[in-house]
Amino acid sequence: MSGMRKGPGAALAGDSYLIPDALFKDINDGSTWTFAISCLSDALKLPDLSTRHGLKKVHTRFSEIYKKLNAAYNAGRREGNEKVMGMLKKIIPLLDLDSTRHVALNALVMVTHHGGEQSRVQIARQLNRTLVKLVEDLPDDPKAVELAISTMDHATEAVIANEDPPSLVLVKEIDVQSVLTVTVAALRKPTISYTLVSHALNLLASAAQHCPAMCKAVPGLTALTAAFLRSKNINIRATAMGGLLRLPIAECEQDAMHFDFNGLMVAAAAGPPDHLLDIAVDYGMDRLDLHVMLKAVGAYTDAISRAMQDRDMYALGKKLVDLTQRAEYVIAEGGWQGADGRVFGSAELGNAPFTRWTDALPLCAKALRAKGGKDDLDAADILDMKFLIIRQRLPEAIALGIAAIKRNPRLAYAYYIISMGTNVEEGLCAVKKGLKCQKITPFVRNQLLWRATCHAGLRGMEILQQAREGDMAARAEGTAFLMSAWEDAKTFISEAPPDTRHMLGMIGWYVLLTILIRGPELSEELHELDPARRKIRASLDFMNFVGHAVKRTQLNLTRELVLNLYTPAAKEWGSLVQRFDKLDAHGSTGEAARTPSSLSDDDLSEWLGNVSIDDEHANHDHHGCAGHAPGSQVPATAETSSYELYRCSWCGNPSAVLKRCGGCGKTRYCDGGCQKLHWADSHRHQ
Repeated sequence: MSGMRKGPGAALAGDSYLIPDALFKDINDGSTWTFAISCLSDALKLPDLSTRHGLKKVHTRFSEIYKKLNAAYNAGRREGNEKVMGMLKKIIPLLDLDSTRHVALNALVMVTHHGGEQSRVQIARQLNRTLVKLVEDLPDDPKAVELAISTMDHATEAVIANEDPPSLVLVKEIDVQSVLTVTVAALRKPTISYTLVSHALNLLASAAQHCPAMCKAVPGLTALTAAFLRSKNINIRATAMGGLLRLPIAECEQDAMHFDFNGLMVAAAAGPPDHLLDIAVDYGMDRLDLHVMLKAVGAYTDAISRAMQDRDMYALGKKLVDLTQRAEYVIAEGGWQGADGRVFGSAELGNAPFTRWTDALPLCAKALRAKGGKDDLDAADILDMKFLIIRQRLPEAIALGIAAIKRNPRLAYAYYIISMGTNVEEGLCAVKKGLKCQKITPFVRNQLLWRATCHAGLRGMEILQQAREGDMAARAEGTAFLMSAWEDAKTFISEAPPDTRHMLGMIGWYVLLTILIRGPELSEELHELDPARRKIRASLDFMNFVGHAVKRTQLNLTRELVLNLYTPAAKEWGSLVQRFDKLDAHGSTGEAARTPSSLSDDDLSEWLGNVSIDDEHANHDHHGCAGHAPGSQVPATAETSSYELYRCSWCGNPSAVLKRCGGCGKTRYCDGGCQKLHWADSHRHQ
């Protein structure tokens, strides 16, 4: 189609398309947007833009259709018809016109919501500064402010919310700090809407990881984020917590352990200070990590010395299997050294079976397999896994662990090794099964509880932050992960030695998870966490006593930040959170009830909202449009009511893909292995 036939009363568009004059007479200032769109579509023979099929046609015929629309724009501009102009892609000039500003902003929200990452980055580069000025200049237009901040959330997130840090030049170009500043200022207004707050919070949380200095430079931003930990909406609480967890990433340290045997010896000889002695006695002095580890190291040295003489690899293997599962860092690289630090060779040691001590592990495993008993095979697998871990051959160790549980599904240590993989859900499934094993040492059990808490806590927050509006299944699934992590953290704190190096981190998890799960049920002063605060102080003192360095880990820094900010944040921003929760509670009655400021000038917003765009092939995962999180139809007290439906009936592993028992139809399992073990132990008697 090369053009439209010229007839009486037609306006020449300048690019071979002729726009009938009657079109502009039909689309007058009193027309509705639906009528205007209908007239323009009929005149230009456009596809149905409200369907995915129609949008595909636009994509196929884009050049032709763009020329038509451009012709209409130019003709409409000469005619002075702002309605026609507002429907087209000449958006920036329309932001200056009162009658088209909201239309243009609505279009930007739609484009940045459904557009790809590159297009959103370009919009941020071209429009962020314009939108910042618009928000500053129009404080009494809550609808414009809401749409502008929603657009900036979508566009800016494409730059700053990726795993890799963005270009500093690009961050400066899109003026992130000004975006954050006007966003916080907008939330201080009494005219906030649900959409404004949800997008604003998403933006603030997204900026935390790669723009922490800018976040800290904006007055009230960090406290505002912390205040939403008291929202009734658990998804909103997870978004806020996610932002606070990302904030200290740039300054945090790795939780690396430096094993100092001599330092432990000095601490053991001195004994704990008086204020820790009662805690140690109540727990059991011999059960402290300090004493268990020193005793194990002594036993390890004796066993190696004996094996160097009698060459009995089977006896050494039985001893090493016990020590491997008793304490951390007992089986370590080492050897017999001279005064010059040189490790003796086998010839110098009377043709001993190994030179370096860890070389004994595969020799012992071979001797154990030669015996062939069930316990011997388990022991051989454990020693081989330990050897591979020491040699930093994790993939091989995990593969061996998977093979080991096929032979013996109740081998706890194998599940511990499998949990070291990068897949969080597979690792969590492994540790939950490991915790059900009856033959398990306190050390392995505590290691499994630690990993279970970390895996489930992070996965739960991830699910809740990504949940789309109204997805109550995702809400229940995410809560199930958090509840699982919370329970395992409490168990670890009550069972593990008070001087164990993971205690401080696990108390940190308990604090953050308690705040996440209980939300506004907690007091503003967090009196409920006073016992946890005392345990934190005791754990810090135990670490100093034993000689463990207190690292500035992400978890430790976030726990300090939350506990310091929680009360002042609740006082400064509590009224905003309460207003948001009231809007959120009316989500089931429609957006108008949820956001008083979102009433449309006419029916264009309704038309835009009816555009059926299937996100199946969307190339980004958006969490913030039309409400960053699902509405809180479920009260805070009932948030955890259905989480058990997402827990395996045998191991307690949280998952959305559990399989029902074919017999009773009630119990749910991770897989056939859990069902078989549950049936063998208890389910057949129920």
